[in-house]
Amino acid sequence: MSGTGFKTTRIGAVSYLNSRPLIEGLSRLAPEAELVLDYPSGLADQLADGNLDVALVPSIEYFREPDFEVISNACVAACGPVMSVKLYFRVRPGMVRSLAMDEGSRTSAALARIMLAERYGVDPELETLSLHQTIEQTRADAVLLIGDRAMFPPGEPFYETWDLGQQWFDWTGLPFVFAMWVARREFESASVERALGCARDRGAAQLEYIAHREAPLLGIDEATAFGYLRDNLNFTLGAAERHGLRLFYQLAEQQGLVPEGAELVFRNDVTGVPVR
Repeated sequence: MSGTGFKTTRIGAVSYLNSRPLIEGLSRLAPEAELVLDYPSGLADQLADGNLDVALVPSIEYFREPDFEVISNACVAACGPVMSVKLYFRVRPGMVRSLAMDEGSRTSAALARIMLAERYGVDPELETLSLHQTIEQTRADAVLLIGDRAMFPPGEPFYETWDLGQQWFDWTGLPFVFAMWVARREFESASVERALGCARDRGAAQLEYIAHREAPLLGIDEATAFGYLRDNLNFTLGAAERHGLRLFYQLAEQQGLVPEGAELVFRNDVTGVPVR
């Protein structure tokens, strides 16, 4: 069993600024664990393949794996502009015929497709924008960027730019959950689950320090990093966030992006009772 000392628990987290408050001090809080940093899509694949025990995965991936459970109320969410998930348009949204999607993205890619389909009846041809490519290296009608590189202004003018956190909130009135801590149902480690919540609490109390430490590494100013962590992100999976998750699943199911009949299951200590 993972987390007992006989086997190191492998915890996967996102290598973006937005996840830093969730893993602040986690190595000390869970000394039996090994922390692995990767892009969101990579974490989802590693958890599905059994190479990770716990991972901060894109929320869409939870609904694609019936063996997953949400094991913490720590998450990456936004209730309004998120600043690090942008959809850039070279044409009017209703005229989009091709969409280039950031290779690291899955939840945001699904959200972009849902918004285009539901609001404009658009089902574009899809292509992948490699993590090593710039936005100028694709001529797609719309380009989705996520994470740290979405925080920098593009090198060309665009017809329109969507902050997908703001677009979702304006459309639904609900927060959007981009990523959450997930494990397989057979994984059990109360100490790891507690550590995830404690790390989030510690990180949320040290946002200014995290911004000071991380901003120079990203090439952004400290005030921007701090404002992003403080004003654009929410790190707690509350009732409104769970409603947003359910609506996201319903829309993704209608678009054929996830299997039908998926359950949203939380461990008892996340919300008090299992939710199915």
